[in-house]
Amino acid sequence: MKNAEMTRTITAQPLSAAAFAPFGEVLEVSGDPDKLINAGLCGRFHDRARLDFAQGRAGISIFDATPRSLPHRLDLLERHPDGSQAFLPMHQNPWLVIVATDPDATPLAFLVAPGQGVNLHRGTWHGVLTPLHAPGLFAVIDRIGDGANLEERRIEPPWIVTEPT
Repeated sequence: MKNAEMTRTITAQPLSAAAFAPFGEVLEVSGDPDKLINAGLCGRFHDRARLDFAQGRAGISIFDATPRSLPHRLDLLERHPDGSQAFLPMHQNPWLVIVATDPDATPLAFLVAPGQGVNLHRGTWHGVLTPLHAPGLFAVIDRIGDGANLEERRIEPPWIVTEPT
């Protein structure tokens, strides 16, 4: 950072479906299952995310991201104009998701609790994958197809994401 006057901070907040709704869906077990399957031994929480792709198809990839820590320096936002993107942690650690209505708006930072994932709507500006602990393994469901499907924007001055007090 060039000087203290250029420091911009946002405080991460716990992830909730209501606060995250403009950007996507929170993927978690909540309420009663939609139905019981497997001889009543498994609750199915049905159709919890809107997968939305232009051309192409849904694919599942595995991401292995380097863990970060708080405070976190946010200097890059990205979006995927041709498809939604779901992040399902393959661990039981909290992690950080950052979203914004556009690159010039004040972003929102959410602490994602163990057992939660997110699905980002197509075109949603977001920070890069930010695990807070190792391993940084995630199953990611997104668009597989021709074309770049990625826009990036550097943020200057950066935002500093802090822990809730």
